[in-house]
Amino acid sequence: MKVSVITATYNRDSTIVRALKSIKNQTYTDIQIIVIDGASQDNTLELANSVLGENDILKSEPDNGIYDALNKGLALAEGEIIAFLHSDDLYFNDYVISNIVNVFSDNSVDLVYGDTCFFSELEVMKVKRRYRSNELTERNLAWGKMPAHPAIFIRRRVYKEIGYFKTNYKIAADYEFMCRVIRYSNLKSVYIPSIMVRMQLGGISTNGIRNTILLNKEVYKAIIDNEIYTNIFMLLSKYPSKILEFLRK
Repeated sequence: MKVSVITATYNRDSTIVRALKSIKNQTYTDIQIIVIDGASQDNTLELANSVLGENDILKSEPDNGIYDALNKGLALAEGEIIAFLHSDDLYFNDYVISNIVNVFSDNSVDLVYGDTCFFSELEVMKVKRRYRSNELTERNLAWGKMPAHPAIFIRRRVYKEIGYFKTNYKIAADYEFMCRVIRYSNLKSVYIPSIMVRMQLGGISTNGIRNTILLNKEVYKAIIDNEIYTNIFMLLSKYPSKILEFLRK
């Protein structure tokens, strides 16, 4: 069962090798790596090529944002299972994809997801905070809660039915996509309660108050556009619990 892992990147020569090696080091070997680069001006392309194999894909050209890049990757993906790994992130250990494939051996499973953790740029192996993915349900989406996107693995047939990311969203196209996924006919999702991905602090959706505001606006739009009931108070209610969780660390 081939797995396609898509990485979108732009001027990430400081992290791209780390990300790609975490895929190459997986014990599961039937993996297609697809790197979609936004015409980087640094050494990203040279470094990526030093890691990629002959069956992997590297495409470099200007794009219209991260979700446009991810859509290009989806169009090239050959795997039965599709995942995304950001160029700043890496898999938690060498067995992540092997464990995922074992779950997908049940052909009725459409989606598998788990947890992520965060690290600082200078301490890659030190877990600063764990993100426990919320159960994938319409109710949780209405309250602004979804599984961590890099820790979501989806079967190809789901994309064939519901399409790709909507590029009019700048930060929350993955959230809008999950609002469509939850309506997938007889969706069967499986949660694995373990950390799958290490995420570097400072990503676009968590970097600054402006991005937080934009994120919440787009999440609200995504929910409403998919005819799921919510309101702004429901979406903002998640923040007190996040603060309490952070203070307990």
